[in-house]
Amino acid sequence: MTRALIDLDAIAHNTRLLARAANGSGVMAVVKADGFGHGAVPVARTALASGASWLGVTSLREALELRSAGITAPILMWLYAPFEELDDAVLGGIDVSASSTTALETLAGAAQRTGRTAAVHLKADTGLSRGGATAAEWPDLLAAAVKLRDAGLLEIRAVWSHLAHAEDPSDPGLGRQLEAFGLARAAAREAGVESPLIHLANSAAVLQLPETHFDLVRPGIALYGAEPVPGRVFGLRPAMTLESTVILTKRVGPGTGVSYGPDFYTDRETTLALVPAGYADGVPRGIGGRASVSIGGVRCPIVGRVAMDQVVVDVGDSPVVPGDRVVIFGSGAGGEPTVGEWAEWVDTNAHEILTGIGTRVPRVHYSVESPNETSTRSPSLPVECAEITPS
Repeated sequence: MTRALIDLDAIAHNTRLLARAANGSGVMAVVKADGFGHGAVPVARTALASGASWLGVTSLREALELRSAGITAPILMWLYAPFEELDDAVLGGIDVSASSTTALETLAGAAQRTGRTAAVHLKADTGLSRGGATAAEWPDLLAAAVKLRDAGLLEIRAVWSHLAHAEDPSDPGLGRQLEAFGLARAAAREAGVESPLIHLANSAAVLQLPETHFDLVRPGIALYGAEPVPGRVFGLRPAMTLESTVILTKRVGPGTGVSYGPDFYTDRETTLALVPAGYADGVPRGIGGRASVSIGGVRCPIVGRVAMDQVVVDVGDSPVVPGDRVVIFGSGAGGEPTVGEWAEWVDTNAHEILTGIGTRVPRVHYSVESPNETSTRSPSLPVECAEITPS
């Protein structure tokens, strides 16, 4: 009843657009968190076929999922515990980020046990204050990495960092980060780190900060069609449509309480429609009466509290009946809400909305451009989902 339609042609379009913006730099498609909720494997395959040459993930589990699917492209993983065994990463040819000498020792141990050289990306903290070595720690990290490289255990593949706020080019913090990254790169050269790949740019930086592009760029949310810079439109195409179905309608009078509490009462005679999508499916509980959905091309408000499995929609006098399609969010081309609007309604970002779509919501991947690929469905699928026309 509730499902997420994933337009792989939109992923392909966005990848090509980002590759053009990168202007010769390689593209690392970030497919962490199951491809931001879109399905990591089909997204990765599509991105690699459309201009990406690397994949980025958070965890070893995510990286191994891609390898198990037969994807052989370079993969970087960057988040793990210092006591986590990384043998499978080394055996799988997966590059690993390191922010500390402890992490280097963990990776070198995996190299010793497997008899293979491990590939490492040294991460500098340039102001985000999450992963990465601080300026004070950076020389020790470089020295340890060079020592392990010379012992044949590590290949220093890259030097990298992550931007805190690339949305505003005038932000003084951005300038400070670029300066700190320049110092980190210079120190790496002086320490004998030879010809590493350099990467820094996230989605917003790919699209508007060419000075951050270096050898690789790492687009994440832009890959999925959410515009990363407030107030600017770069031509990205949203890839996910979250849809459901009306399963029950009822006519009620004024003063009728709706859902738990209740804290909403109808102010007139109206029709209520029950939709089987709740916060377990990714509809945020804190929408506070601000959200709407599209039924038959008409926006209708969600009323009452969102439950775990369902919401109630006030459809007024529209002739809505069970079986009618409900678009929770989509591209906006048909007037339906977008994921950006949903993010505004709950004061969050598109990342949280997309990755919050629950696992019980099936992902249906389709492509008109490549209908014969195993990861796609028939190009007629959007027609099956055509919006109803009120009679």
